[in-house]
Amino acid sequence: KMGFIFSKIFSTIAGQEQMRMIIIGLDNAGKTTILYKLHLGEIVTTVPTVGFNVETMNYEGLKF
Repeated sequence: KMGFIFSKIFSTIAGQEQMRMIIIGLDNAGKTTILYKLHLGEIVTTVPTVGFNVETMNYEGLKF
């Protein structure tokens, strides 16, 4: 509970709340395409991903 209170106070001071999102699904389901559509705002041509992708983006005051 103490960590939650500190987190809320810090996010109020910093003015930006941080969240984490995970996208899971079957092979060739479009997970990377959705990630880049959210991040860049456009559809990009991708190749099958080996491993994983990590991206940071801001949306309406939230940091993902």
